[in-house]
Amino acid sequence: MNNTSAQRVALVTGGSGGIGRAVVERLAAADFAVAVHYAGSKDRAEETVGQIIGSGGQAIAVGGDVADEQAMSVAFDAIEAAFGGIDVVVNTAGIMLLSPIATLDLADLDRMHRTNIRGTFVVSQLAANRLRAGGAIINFSTSVTRTQLPTYGAYVASKAAIEGITLILARELRGRDITVNAVAPGPTATPLFLEGKSRELIDQIASMNPMGRLGTPQDITETVAFLAGPARWVNGQVLFTNGGMA
Repeated sequence: MNNTSAQRVALVTGGSGGIGRAVVERLAAADFAVAVHYAGSKDRAEETVGQIIGSGGQAIAVGGDVADEQAMSVAFDAIEAAFGGIDVVVNTAGIMLLSPIATLDLADLDRMHRTNIRGTFVVSQLAANRLRAGGAIINFSTSVTRTQLPTYGAYVASKAAIEGITLILARELRGRDITVNAVAPGPTATPLFLEGKSRELIDQIASMNPMGRLGTPQDITETVAFLAGPARWVNGQVLFTNGGMA
């Protein structure tokens, strides 16, 4: 299955569902060979791979805990064996557990920070050592780092750390021709976001930006595709992809 052409190769962590899956589909449509990473949803990842291959694209599924450096090193090995190298890494894998800071279960804090901070750090570290020249690392933050909404304290702390990792790594990779940026979505209409919310609450959240609607996964993926492809002069930035949300 070796990819000997000039086709670019992308790894998308958390690529089996939500925004991650939309990113996989967008990059595959742009003729990337795509590695669909999963932690617990192997069937969904393999289904996505099957759809891409059925449409004439190239894809494989790779599993592992993003916070486990050995498991992710094995995943990188599998991608390089299949496609000959890696050009783009998109870190969409993450979890969000909401609670007021005063009452947050510290086990939830540790779980969230392990996946969001350590996971992004581990994958970024591997990418920094293994991406080909002309590559891109794209991490995921959140627009709530600016809006300071109650109950998001621990989640925002993890995403603020990701922004710090992103901005410093971009400077550390001087001379490597690898860009490092973060995408910070606003509220996005995924099943996970919509679940348990009333129509009134959804409308209220949608009104927080001047476009008057929620984002869609496709809105987010256009920014990712830009950073993964033509945006070679965008580096060390956090792109707030939120329709103008303050």
